[in-house]
Amino acid sequence: MMTIRTRFAPSPTGYLHVGGLRTALFNYLFARKNNGVFVLRIEDTDQSRFVEGAAEKLMESLRWAGLEYDEGPDRPGDFGPYVQSQRLELYQKHVQQLIDQDDAYLCFCTSEELEAMREKQIAAGQPPRYDGTWRDRSPNEVQDMLAAGKPYVVRMKMPLEGETSFEDLVRGTVSFQNDLIDDQVIQKSDGFPTYHLANVVDDHYMQISHVIRGEEWLPSVPKHLQLYRYFGWEAPQMAHLSLLLNKDRSKLSKRQGDVAVEDYRDKGYLPEALVNFVALLGWSPGSEEEFFDLKQLEDLFTLERVNKAGAVFDLDKLNWMNGNYIRKMAEEDLVAFLTPFLAEGGADISDEATTRNIIKAVYKGVEKGRDTPRAAAIFLQNEVEITEEAALAYLKDPQAPTVLAAFLEKAREVDTLDDAAFKDIMKSIQKEHGIKGPALWKPVRVAITGAESGPELPLVIEVFGRDKVISVVEKVVARYL
Repeated sequence: MMTIRTRFAPSPTGYLHVGGLRTALFNYLFARKNNGVFVLRIEDTDQSRFVEGAAEKLMESLRWAGLEYDEGPDRPGDFGPYVQSQRLELYQKHVQQLIDQDDAYLCFCTSEELEAMREKQIAAGQPPRYDGTWRDRSPNEVQDMLAAGKPYVVRMKMPLEGETSFEDLVRGTVSFQNDLIDDQVIQKSDGFPTYHLANVVDDHYMQISHVIRGEEWLPSVPKHLQLYRYFGWEAPQMAHLSLLLNKDRSKLSKRQGDVAVEDYRDKGYLPEALVNFVALLGWSPGSEEEFFDLKQLEDLFTLERVNKAGAVFDLDKLNWMNGNYIRKMAEEDLVAFLTPFLAEGGADISDEATTRNIIKAVYKGVEKGRDTPRAAAIFLQNEVEITEEAALAYLKDPQAPTVLAAFLEKAREVDTLDDAAFKDIMKSIQKEHGIKGPALWKPVRVAITGAESGPELPLVIEVFGRDKVISVVEKVVARYL
């Protein structure tokens, strides 16, 4: 039985895009579901776009997301090396094979000639493409150019007629007219292969059984299939995933928000939440359930449930989902996760108990880590600024001065204002003045926190302590009553 082998093959040109994370995830899930192997390959043949350290960042982002690959640059297997720039000899050997078979040729067109060709075609209303200038030149002409030291690229020969069809595991039958496809460059003038040649050679020698990638690579398929034919190899099965879209259905881009996995990590999104969210972009579990851990996704994933329509990246839904994951965290994990964000907002986190109580008070209102300072703002200030009309309305209630005066009087009488003491004070005010419900509780909440709703009041009071509660309420009474 064939071993399922998938691969994620990013270029080290920067960060891991969330679209790349989805591609990696679907490859990972398909391999795990089928007891297969998930391979990471670094495609760095375009040296002009190479960014130092980018490959390491890509691997770090995958590990953060929990996508453990079985073979890769730092996990040797039987089919390495897993970095394309370390495989140049293999590619050059296969380029030469194509030249020897007359399935590829040397092209000496200059960039100026190619640009003139392009402009002429556009002016004539034709799609710009290479016109085959060097496709059938004589060996003597080629030798003369080589002898003169002229730079060249190598192009593969595409069929001039007919069509190329294949069965896409997501899209069904896809066909291309061969006469509309130009002769693709497979080796650049610097001797490095292009994506097309290296991709096919590597997928063959790494025994990749399924290629799962973005739909932007669909136009490359006929070129790749032709290379497989020239080499006499069996092509892997292919599945092309839909684009990720902004809410306005334009292609997801940095212009409309974050697209890098590390940006989401740094803002305090949990890897479990981001992976769960990304899994549902273009894939359906077949039920109304929306929350899945990685193991559940491994068990459920099938390519049959991948949709070919574009998937909208809804940040509001990601925030909602991440907030749910935060609220389900164990207390120790929650405190460890949110404390650095609290510190980032300027909070003093030196007292562990106080920090823990602040986090317990605010975490239900946090959708991502960086929300923590905003949610904890009342703990980071010494006096309350009341701006909400609804909150001010409670202070304008005729009974508010009575409630707050009684609260201050009784708070001054206790040594410690803990949860029990606070509740006793409120019961006492209710009994003595006959005030209850919102008329009793809301003025106290607004005076202490500056808002009509928010963290549980006993938790706020526990963090503030008696003296700060009295000070804050006194200032509100002096300023607003």
